[in-house]
Amino acid sequence: MKTCFGYIRVSTQKQGEGASLPAQKDAITAFANRHNLDVIRWFEEKETAAKGGRKIFNAMVRDLKANKAEGLIIHKIDRSARNLKDWATISDLSDLGIDVYFATESLDFRSRGGRLTADIQAVIAADYIRNLREETIKGLNGRLTQGLYPFRAPIGYRDNGRGQPKTPCPEKGPLVREAFTLYATGSYSLRTLQAELGRQGLKNHREKALSLHGVETILKNPFYTGLIEIKRTGATYDGIHEPLIDARTFARVQEVRAGKAGKKITRHNHLYRGLFRCGLCRAAMTPELQKGHVYYRCQRMGCDTKTIREEHLEAAVLQNLRAMQFSKRQTEKLHTDWVAWINRDERDAMVRSLDMRICDLRDRITRLTDLLIDGTLEKGEYHERKRSLSLNLSELEDQRHQAMEHHLPPEKMEKFLELMKNLAALYTSAKPAEKRSLVENAFSNRVVTLKKVELEPSNLIQVQDSGDLSPMVHQIDTLLELFPKK
Repeated sequence: MKTCFGYIRVSTQKQGEGASLPAQKDAITAFANRHNLDVIRWFEEKETAAKGGRKIFNAMVRDLKANKAEGLIIHKIDRSARNLKDWATISDLSDLGIDVYFATESLDFRSRGGRLTADIQAVIAADYIRNLREETIKGLNGRLTQGLYPFRAPIGYRDNGRGQPKTPCPEKGPLVREAFTLYATGSYSLRTLQAELGRQGLKNHREKALSLHGVETILKNPFYTGLIEIKRTGATYDGIHEPLIDARTFARVQEVRAGKAGKKITRHNHLYRGLFRCGLCRAAMTPELQKGHVYYRCQRMGCDTKTIREEHLEAAVLQNLRAMQFSKRQTEKLHTDWVAWINRDERDAMVRSLDMRICDLRDRITRLTDLLIDGTLEKGEYHERKRSLSLNLSELEDQRHQAMEHHLPPEKMEKFLELMKNLAALYTSAKPAEKRSLVENAFSNRVVTLKKVELEPSNLIQVQDSGDLSPMVHQIDTLLELFPKK
């Protein structure tokens, strides 16, 4: 009795749970009994045959070439290979004197006619897979062009079936939004953010705690801004799903991830870490704890700026905040100007300006596509530049939407003015993370020259002297986001 291996295969783990594998095994066993063959070992695989490199298939071929069996029985030709490379491997086995049988095919693989028939069927199977792949890709690209994401929803969204956009998950969506908000403050490392999200109860798709890689995957995924990005190709598409965060927050998070927003955490988590620079050499002022006091030191050798204590920095911050607080007269004037501005043409001018910038970005994206078609631009560089432009476009569209649909309501304006009248007290009562955010947003230039602290107010604070109040829409939102409960 000739010894043989039996090879059975299904394309997926899910298929393997059904009747396909047992049915193949029964057919091979019946074939072996009819032809006086002895199946001495079974090779069972749950992997597609469209691509080469199957581990179990390759192990079986090695054992056959090592003369551990005299023949091979497969259920049918498309169970063995749907790519011509693996089919060539099976043909080589026959050339080496190893008999190859197909339990459901009435052909003699040892004869010229049988071999030719098998080769034709193998080519047809390979062509079927190629066509199926092309049609599948065509369908996926069609969905992506429509703004639909045809894959599993990212954490924070729900799947709603084929042809439907993803929708925010009421449980996980707010937690994902909170993840971006917290990390954007610059006060969290990936590990501390992972711990905080675990405390708040954010889980992965398997309802287990998020891994460090899982947290990073969320933070770098532009899907949460409404933009679909395909990692394998780098291609981007405008999604029709509801964004969880705005483009400005996403851009801020990427700056923090890239280290452009200063250190996220130090051993002692000092208050002004990464916020101040030396006014002489522009080196970062690095905090150190010595004898119960925190000193910020310029690390550049030979620089005349040495150290300054944290208490002195805080005193300078408070002094500048008091100087920038709105007086009663300023508050009244700004309120009057704001009401008048709402009723004049400035808001329309802002929208027109945004429309021009949006149009320019769209033209640039179109020109990028032309450069790609002409061969002037490599595909990788095209996708990278398109992604950057698409994020900028999304941010401008967010601004336009706010200007048109969610313009500053009176109660928000009143809250802003109240906060600006009490900046120093607001800072004093704030938590460390809120203090850092206020200093970072209130002062655009923060330097220490010798022992002198220099703080330059940002546009967030300088709005009362501006003739054009349109920038206030986002400046006010920035301050209110820092202190939503004040």
